[in-house]
Order: sequence, then C-alpha cells, then structure tokens
Amino acid sequence: MHDRLAFFIDGAWSQGDGQRSGPVLNPATGEEIGRVPFASLDDIDRALAAAERGFEVWKKVLPQERAKVIRKIATLLREQTDTIAAIMTAEQGKPIGEARIEVGATAELFEWLAEESRRIYGRLVPSRFANTRTMVVHEPIGPVAAFSPWNFPCMMPGRKIAHALAAGCSIVLKPAEETPGTAVALGKVCEQAGVPKGVVNILFGEPAQVSERLIKSPVIRKISLTGSTNVGRHIATLAARDFKKVTLELGGHAPVIVFEDADLDRAISLSVGSRFRNAGQVCTAGSRFFVQEALYDKFVAGFTAAASALQVGNGLDPKSQMGPLANVRRIDAMEKLVADAESRGGQVRTGGRRKGNTGFFFEPTVITGLTNEADLMNVEPFGPLAPIVPFQTFDQVVTEANRVPYGLAAYAFTRSQSYAARVGEQLQAGIIAINGVTVTAPEGPFGGMKDSGTGRESGIEGLLEHMNVKTITETYN
Repeated sequence: MHDRLAFFIDGAWSQGDGQRSGPVLNPATGEEIGRVPFASLDDIDRALAAAERGFEVWKKVLPQERAKVIRKIATLLREQTDTIAAIMTAEQGKPIGEARIEVGATAELFEWLAEESRRIYGRLVPSRFANTRTMVVHEPIGPVAAFSPWNFPCMMPGRKIAHALAAGCSIVLKPAEETPGTAVALGKVCEQAGVPKGVVNILFGEPAQVSERLIKSPVIRKISLTGSTNVGRHIATLAARDFKKVTLELGGHAPVIVFEDADLDRAISLSVGSRFRNAGQVCTAGSRFFVQEALYDKFVAGFTAAASALQVGNGLDPKSQMGPLANVRRIDAMEKLVADAESRGGQVRTGGRRKGNTGFFFEPTVITGLTNEADLMNVEPFGPLAPIVPFQTFDQVVTEANRVPYGLAAYAFTRSQSYAARVGEQLQAGIIAINGVTVTAPEGPFGGMKDSGTGRESGIEGLLEHMNVKTITETYN
C-alpha cells in the first residue's frame, strides 16, 4: 500500500528528482513499509507556482459549484473508508475502528464546510451620510501553506484542505512524513472529486526546508499549522516578517476535574476512553486528573482497573483497544517521564513499561503521588500516561488547572450547576467539556489560548480565518 508515495503538484503525481527519501515504518512491527520522497527546492517552487495559478481559478468558482466539489470529496471519503483506514492503521498504529471513525469525521467536516461555504455573508452598515452605503465583504485570502501532524493522518490534513477549499483558497500542504500514505489517499480523493489543477498541492520533505521556503514565498498569504508549541513559535516568527495570517493549533496538557458530586462511573469510563484513545497521542485528551478527596480513592481504583484491562496490540486486530505509539521517540519520552515521576515519589499503579520487543507499544500507565515538580505535571506527555492527584477546594483546583502555560482543552465532571458555570468561566482553555469529553465538532470553533496557539478552525470562525475583510463605502447620486 506504500509503494506509490508521491507528491501531488498542479494536478499531477510525481516523486521529484528521487534523490532523497525517508522510511515509513509500521509502528506495530517496526518494519519499513515504504519510502516517502522528499521535495527539492524546485519541487517546492513548482507547488507554489501551481497554487498561485490554482487560486486564480478557484476563487472565481461560484460558491454553489465549490460546494458540489467539496461534498463530492466527502462522499468519496465515505466510500473509501475501509481502504483509507487500513492505510492509516498500517502507518500510524491506531486501532482500525478508530481509523474508520476518523475518516468518517473528516467526511463530516467536508460536508459541513461545503454548506457553510455558501453562507460567507458580509453586512450592510448604516451610513452616516446621505446617498452613501457601506458594505463589509469577505474575500479569499489567497494561497495557504499548511502543515499537519502524524497523530490524526486523515482529519488534520483534511481539515486544512477543507477550510481552504470552502473559503475559495488554494493550498500547499505538507503532511507528516511518518504518515504519508493517508495524505496521498486524501489527495487522490480530491483529484477524483474534480478539484481543479493547482488548487490542492501535497508534498513531503525536510520540515525546516519546506516550511521556510513556503512561508517566505510572496505567493503564500495564510499559514495553518497543527503541531508542537516550539514549532508554532518558529512558524509564527517566520510569518510575522511579512505580516501573514496564521492559525496555530499547538500542544495541550488538559486538566480533568472530578468533583465529589460527580457521576463516578461516567467520569471513569469517559476519562479512560479519552486518555488512552490513539495511545494518548491526542492534544485535546485529558492528561492531568484532579479528583476531589472524598472521591479520590474510588476514582483511582476504578480508573486503574479499567486502564489495566485495555487490550493493547496491533491496530489491525479488531480486539485491540489501544495500538502502539507512532514512533520510537515516543517510547523514549514515556520512559523518561515515568522515571522522573518515580524519582520524585510517584507510584505507578499500573503499566509504566514498554510492552514487548516488537513495535512501539507502551502499557497504559496510571501514576499517583505526584507533586508539581514532576515533569509529567508540566509537560504534555502525548502518550498513555495518566497522573491522578487529589484536591480539596474549587479555588485550589482551578488555580492548579490554569498553572501550566497550555490552554487548549479542559474537562470537568460535576452535578452542580454552580460548579459547571464557574468552571466554564474560570478555566483558561479554548474548548471545555463538562460531564463529557467531546470538544470538537465541525460547527464549533476549535483552538486554544496561551501556549496552545492562536486562531480557530471549524465553525464560521475557522472559515473566516481564511478570508480578508474589506470595507467598501460607495456614494451615489
């Protein structure tokens, strides 16, 4: 399935000059399953020129016609779900059921944005002068440079493409080199749906070289990144030189607050499912668990039992509930975080070790007894580690939840309307769920604050991130 990896530039597939490439590994086995071509400077420049031409074509397509193409992409994604999911699991590791859900969610996003692309309304502003009217209009900003990660190989590049297409923009997308097959499949779907040449371009390569070449190009007018906070800072610095608009969806270290009046079974079930989905490699997943003292022991016992019972294995096995980590770097990161926690008095209740000698598996891990000095309480783990600590009062836990520099997602479980309202008001996060763990939907804006980024995706807010705002004042006789 990985023997045809290629760039998609100006409506054609190619492997460039073929001088440089990188391995694609199956994280369940550690074996190489393909090689991804790396773009040369000439390849990048060809993609930029194609996007410039593509934008001139696509921005003139009427919204109703653009919507038809975007809806066709959604239809094809649904028809090809099993094929794309199998590619995703082979190169990223997540259970095949999760992969299918991701393809479906990507299709749903395209469907929603297809409809929303027909509703990019401006407004008429009452004039203060006679025979004058003032109009506010939204226009496509221009070619987009987008960068997507490996943890959601279909949803993340799909989100970038869908927003650009709905706004009337062209795009040059650089997906993660670890998961190129899914992005290639997505590009083929765009081709099959009738996206004009040059409107969607996909290439791979050395990240620093590709990003700098794209962002510094005068062709690019908008940058969209889903990635780490450090990379986001670098991208924002590059974009600031030419005042280019950026959307940055960066890291998180989401608090989960369980108050003593919470539905214990619901809190445990949803928290375990959220924490260990995609082997914990989810930026919005709860990753710091704060439980009020009266419920703490029961929560720890229930959470630990559920975590230890998870079936860990190859994502292609339908029995697997958690697959491997995406690469060996994540194994090293987990081992360092666990070692640091233990050195600071943390107790590993379950897990804490690499699982087996084949592939990149790590046990679902629960750690208690931690203080704020532990790295795990300060650094996004991006893996299957769950620290659980007790708290006493509302003010104490809110202070602790807001202590870290991240502000992407936050969660709370309580039956108290007062607590729920106050949590929504006081937690510093862009997306908050109360008595649930769903924080993303096509119709709702998605993004963070503080070191978790700037700008929004999804919702009308995400679409308008790809638009210029123009005010036109017209005087007539």
